[in-house]
Amino acid sequence: MIRVLIADDQDMVRAGFRMILGAQEDIEVVADVSDGVEAVRRARELRPDVCLLDIRMPGLDGLEVTRQLAGPGVAAPLKVVVVTTFDLDEYVHAALQGGASGFLLKDAGPTLLIEAVRAAARGDALVSPQVTVRLLRHFGRKQRPDRSTRAKELTGRELDVVRAAARGLTNSEIGAELYLSLSTVKTHLASVQQKLGVRNRVEIAAWAWRNGIMDEES
Repeated sequence: MIRVLIADDQDMVRAGFRMILGAQEDIEVVADVSDGVEAVRRARELRPDVCLLDIRMPGLDGLEVTRQLAGPGVAAPLKVVVVTTFDLDEYVHAALQGGASGFLLKDAGPTLLIEAVRAAARGDALVSPQVTVRLLRHFGRKQRPDRSTRAKELTGRELDVVRAAARGLTNSEIGAELYLSLSTVKTHLASVQQKLGVRNRVEIAAWAWRNGIMDEES
């Protein structure tokens, strides 16, 4: 059972998310709160599998809550999915840099909301299709390529997996495309994360776009 905490300052949004998620046999909403301070307190108390956070909340905004629950230096980070109406590059970048496992727009629909929760719970990351491509291009513009020894440390198969992940493919889709088992895909991704020093597949994708790995696709 995936235990979820919802934090949003709008009562109707929280009720809607609770209804959508609560209808799933593998998901249980353990708390819903209306401000950032309470979100941090309840999340640390309940240790849910996934925290769904709005960005604009009283007390602490969702970006600061994300940093406190999942950011660099947090001893036992929680899985965070940021859900917002504000489709801004700065918000997306800050959320993912702060440790978020996913970023969704509130109009993404129930299916993506459910999948984002499940993806975060299993250690994947999901970003709304509406923002993914622009986000990765944004990462690419922010920094010049740093083709350090890190790229050379990756095997050819690992680079294939990196490119597929950077195009937004799921583990199952990567396996089907590259004729790999699901466990092999996961092993490659874990190896890549370790070699690159990144925390999730979104950071892998950002690294790939930033360092020109995607330009090498035939």
